[in-house]
This record gives sequence, structure tokens and C-alpha cells, in this order.
Amino acid sequence: MHQIAVANLVLALGATLILLGILSSLLASRFGTPLLLVFLVVGMLAGVDGPGGIEFSNYRLTYLIGSCALAIILFDGGLRTRLAETREALAPSLALATVGVALTAVLIGVFSYLVLGFGLTEGLLLGSIVASTDAAAVFFLLKTGGLQLKPRIGSMLEIESGSNDPVAVFLTLVLVELAVAHSSPGLGTLTELAKQAVLGGAMGVAGGTLATVAINRLTLPGGLHPLFVIALTVSMFGATSYFDGSGFLAVYVAGLVVGNSGIRAYPTISKFLESATWLCQIVMFLMLGLLVTPSNLITYAPQGLTISLFLMIIGRPAAVWICLKPFGFTPPETNFVSWVGLRGAVSIFLATVPTLAGVPNAPMYFNVAFFVVLISLLVQGWTIAPAARFFGMALKRTAASTSRVEIDLPGQTDNEMVGYPVRPDSYAALRPASLPAWLKPILVVRDGVVKNAAEAGQIKSGDYAYFVSPQDRVNRLDRLFAPLSAEAVAAAKRTAFGEFAVSPDAPLSDLATFYEIQVPQKLAGLTVAEAFLARHGTRLHTGSRLTLANYAEVVARVVEDGQVLKASLRLEDVVDLSMRSPQLPRQTLVRRIYSRLQRRFSNTGKPADPTK
Repeated sequence: MHQIAVANLVLALGATLILLGILSSLLASRFGTPLLLVFLVVGMLAGVDGPGGIEFSNYRLTYLIGSCALAIILFDGGLRTRLAETREALAPSLALATVGVALTAVLIGVFSYLVLGFGLTEGLLLGSIVASTDAAAVFFLLKTGGLQLKPRIGSMLEIESGSNDPVAVFLTLVLVELAVAHSSPGLGTLTELAKQAVLGGAMGVAGGTLATVAINRLTLPGGLHPLFVIALTVSMFGATSYFDGSGFLAVYVAGLVVGNSGIRAYPTISKFLESATWLCQIVMFLMLGLLVTPSNLITYAPQGLTISLFLMIIGRPAAVWICLKPFGFTPPETNFVSWVGLRGAVSIFLATVPTLAGVPNAPMYFNVAFFVVLISLLVQGWTIAPAARFFGMALKRTAASTSRVEIDLPGQTDNEMVGYPVRPDSYAALRPASLPAWLKPILVVRDGVVKNAAEAGQIKSGDYAYFVSPQDRVNRLDRLFAPLSAEAVAAAKRTAFGEFAVSPDAPLSDLATFYEIQVPQKLAGLTVAEAFLARHGTRLHTGSRLTLANYAEVVARVVEDGQVLKASLRLEDVVDLSMRSPQLPRQTLVRRIYSRLQRRFSNTGKPADPTK
């Protein structure tokens, strides 16, 4: 009976710690505190040196639960990454996630060897443990700071933070084997890394494809799709790791495959995984906080502080500059990316591996890594928002929040049903006739009465409207139903958008400035005509298109002798009017466009024939 009572007490204490972690996140949101730091502090307070007095030193259980939790977190990160929307940031972010992690580990390893007196293998192992960044910490702090980053920088940080953990993991595992064998890294190390990467990537593609086919073809009872995905994720991780592949890389790649394929029950799976990811992070962070003994950190404070400063001031910036130099990033962009490399739970989790493997001086790795994470969260965590503003990476106006509910359509893989409240200051309420043609209204709740699309007619302010939308375009709808600024509301009332002429000699930068469009880096600084030639070359013809964003493109209307003579700008879906500036400089293309639109719509409010 005593053992049963103890088991019940453990359950009660565990659930209480999770509740404290959840409630403490409210304080983190209010004061902008790094959420990971809050969970770690709760765990430390409950630990052996805190008021809780709980003695916990089970590294094997920590590794088992941490591996499972990290596998689910990485799969969810891959599931939410849309490659089509982040293609401009894909190459630099993958360079940071691979070469950048390796360079960071090498720089810390050499510094530890030359300055702190560690062995070369010891230094490289320590560098690998703290080389990866934490996506959850970065984006939680940006969100609580009320910031939205420029699209290219935000996408790059998101992909890098979500994909650099596998590289750090298999670097750590290989170097642990070398440390146990008392050997130095060489050609065999590179061979082992290549083997793990290839096998992990291959099994990830195979597992993601299998998951996609199974979800679409198996008729599972309601609610079992998310559990099926999680079970398959953990199974894939275990199987890949058993065959000496990178299980963490496999689950991330599998998430990419599933997320970028059409699957049934995506809204259900996505929502469940969001909750599961939160639970995994809380449990993992609390366990790591319990595992540390704060009184032991003081012994390793000199090494931890030295490595932290080197990592923030030299190690991370050097790796970022080397990786981003070929992609034409500006110094402010590179400096900001260098500064937001927060260390997180993965670093502390990897620091438990040397203890499990019996590496000599194992406590040093755990305590130094824990200290590095604490310093990173305290220094970099509280300065992300000021750094974004200082380097000019924060948009002047953040995207307004909007409410959306997603409903799964059984048997549908290409479409989703979404519902929105129609706010009076949203573009959808101000310009209901301008909704994109691919958005199909289904029903409207108006004054407490449910009406079908035919009965309701055009949506109105105060409605709650449901639509069927292609899955790959759902995220675009938030701009339609988000509240607009006062200037944007006035502009929406007097202006509509469609297609209108632009001069072939006009710089693309003018269009980008006016509409907050992310111009591809290779086309920046070119005119419309030059951009067409750079993109299409000898294949340029009437009707060729130049995509600038997922809602904007330039079309070549007249082409003679390989030169664009006439072109037009098409705004296919909707322009985010909250981003527009009401004041435009004289004698610029955008000024002429703005004036022309005003003349067109001042009388009828309807667009004129753009071909005239």
C-alpha cells in the first residue's frame, strides 16, 4: 500500500508542477520573460536545493522522455513549415542549420582547447552540445514583444531554429563515442556523420510518405488521426536511431513531407500537435530544471561565463557571417540573426548524454551547458525586441490578430473549411465584392440565424462566415478578416484593386516599398524589364509572369524583340492595406499608380478595364 501511495503522490506532484509551469507562462507573457527560463526556474525551485526538496538524478529517464518529447516537437516544426512560402529563405536557413552549427561547435571547441585547457575532443563535444538554437524561445519572445519580423528574416530564423537540432544531436553522439574511446576526431567522424545524415533523411522521406498515404487511405475513427501521427513519429525516431541514423533528422523531414502534402484531418492533427508540443516542452523543461543542482553551478561558473561570452560575441556571429555572406544579406540583417541565437532545452538535454555514456568528467558538460543556456536566456532573451528595432528588422506595423476556426472536411485533402467573424474594420466587410474567386462561401450566421450562401448574399459586418478554401491558400485569408488601421479603412472605402499598368522602366523597389512586397534578393535593384530578362531570358514572351509575393505578380503584356514594352501589376487576392502608407513621395511610380487608382474609382467605385 505504501508503494501505491507513493505512486499517487508522484502523479499529484508531477501534475502540480505542470500546472505551475502553465500558470507561470502568464507571468512570462506579461513581463516578456523567456518562457524556457520560467519552466527551468520552476523545476529548480522544486528540486533538491529549492523549497520543494525533490531529489531527482535519473539521467536515463530524462533522456528517454526528452528524446520522445523532442521527436514530437521537431515533427510539429516540420509539419508547419511551408516550403513554397519560405523558398527565398530556404537556402540560407539550411546553411545556418548545417554548416553554421558545425562551425559554431568547432569555434567553441578550439577556443576551449586553447584558452580553457580542455582536450580537443572535450572542447568539440561541449561546442556541439550548445551549438543549436531554440525556436520556441525566439518566437515566444517576439510574440510577447508585439513584434513581427520582416518576412525573409522571420522565415529564415524559423527554418534554422526548427532544423538545426538534428545536426547538433548527431555531432554530439559521434563525439561522445570518441570521448568514451579516448580517440580524436578524424575522417571516420565525417563518414559517421554522413551516414547518419543520409540514413536519417532517407527514412524521414519514406516515413513521411507512408504517413501521408496511410492518413489519406485509412478510415480511422474520429480523433485517432493525431494519435496515429504521434505514434508513427516516435516509432520512426526509434527505428532510425536503432539503425544508426539520425532519428531527429528523420522526424523533422517526415514532418516536412506530411506538412507539404495534402492530408485528411489536417486541422485536427495540427491542433492536437500544438497542444502536445506545449506539453512536451513543459515536461522536458521541468525535468531538466529538477535534474540540475544549483549549488554545483557555482563551481563551473567561470567556464560557463567565458564560453557564453565567446559564443554570443564571437562564435555565433562568425558562423552566421560565413554562412550568410554568399546570399547577399546586409550587415544589419546578419548582426540581428547573430544576436538571436538563443540556446534552449536541446542544449541541456544533450548535456545529459555524456553522463549516460560514462564520459569522463561528465558533470562538467551538464553544468557548463546549463550555465550557458541561463546566460543566453537572461542576456539575449530580454534584448530580442530592442535588437529587432535597433537593426531595423521589425516591421513598422505588425500583422493584426484575427480569429479563425478550421474544420476538417472528411475525404478532402485539397480543401479546408474555415470560419471568421466579420469585423466592421476588416477588408472583407469593407470590400465584400472583392473576395478572391477561389474562396467559396458555405454558410453565414447573421443575427443568430444560420443562412446558406445564397440566402445570405454578400457578407456583412457582424456576420460569422464559413468558407471552403484550397489548403495552400488558407493562411492568406487572415489579411482579409484582420482589423485595419484608420488610414487603411479610408483607403479601402475609396479604392479597389485589380490589375493596372506599370512602366517597364520602373524599379521593382518602388512596388516593394508601396505594397510591402518581399522582392526576391536576386531581383532587388532591377527595373521591371530587367527583372523579366533575368528571370525568363530567351524564353520571355507575352504573358510571362514575374511573381513578387503570393498575392502579387507582374505580367508582361507586350513583348517585342525580347524586350518588355508593356507590363501590368496584378494583385490576385488582396493587398494588406494595413501596411500601406497614405503619404507617398512625388514623382515616383507609386505616386502615379495611387493617383491613377483614385481617378478610376472616384466616380463609380468599380475598376475600369485594365487593358485600356
